[in-house]
Amino acid sequence: MALGTRELYHSPNSDRWQLARDPVSGRVFIKHESNIAAGGRITDIEIGAFLIGGRRGPEHTELLRLIGTLTTDADDAQGT
Repeated sequence: MALGTRELYHSPNSDRWQLARDPVSGRVFIKHESNIAAGGRITDIEIGAFLIGGRRGPEHTELLRLIGTLTTDADDAQGT
């Protein structure tokens, strides 16, 4: 089965970060694809490691925004 992915951020230099989920194991992680000039490597990063990595780039901001929508959706459903 294919991974389920959602793009978090595509940088001006063509790096891409995706939120990914393995449908078999349920594992959720960040999939980073470096740009061609940097080798085009694909790296899987655990969510915790991604968030505590010390950087706060737009890819981090987008993941945190997406996580925040989970509580907003739940609050809306409960009428709060």
